[in-house]
Amino acid sequence: MNQTRARIVSMNADYLDEVAALERICFTDPWSKNLFVEELKNDLCAGLAALNERDQVIGYAFLRVVLDEGSIDNIAVHPDYRRQGIADKMIRVFINFARANHLAFLTLEVRASNYDAIAFYGTHGFRGMGRRKNYYEYPTEDAIIMTLYLNGEK
Repeated sequence: MNQTRARIVSMNADYLDEVAALERICFTDPWSKNLFVEELKNDLCAGLAALNERDQVIGYAFLRVVLDEGSIDNIAVHPDYRRQGIADKMIRVFINFARANHLAFLTLEVRASNYDAIAFYGTHGFRGMGRRKNYYEYPTEDAIIMTLYLNGEK
């Protein structure tokens, strides 16, 4: 498969129509554009956009930081661009940010049946730390809570 030269940039409002469209493609219970607008307005949140050579959004990710804890709220890559290192680039930005800002850990939720995502996060040091019963809808499914401890704990 051809590698896409994705550029990772800071999220801004100009990308949100494309982000919302991609969210609908990637998830069965998608966030609305308004939720992404609120994320951008929140000083505790930061977003990334992955752009292709035509500056189209082909991936995105959002991180929320409270005190020394980071939560990856969303990460998605367009199906046509998966397995090309785009999610890897975005997650590395967040991990580097977390280390540079002395966060204790990063955490995220993933569908229990999303084995590819669980394996992907595992390659970055995230480990399953718990389960949220019936967290997802359409279809109803548990979430696996995955955490990456950044100071060697656990």
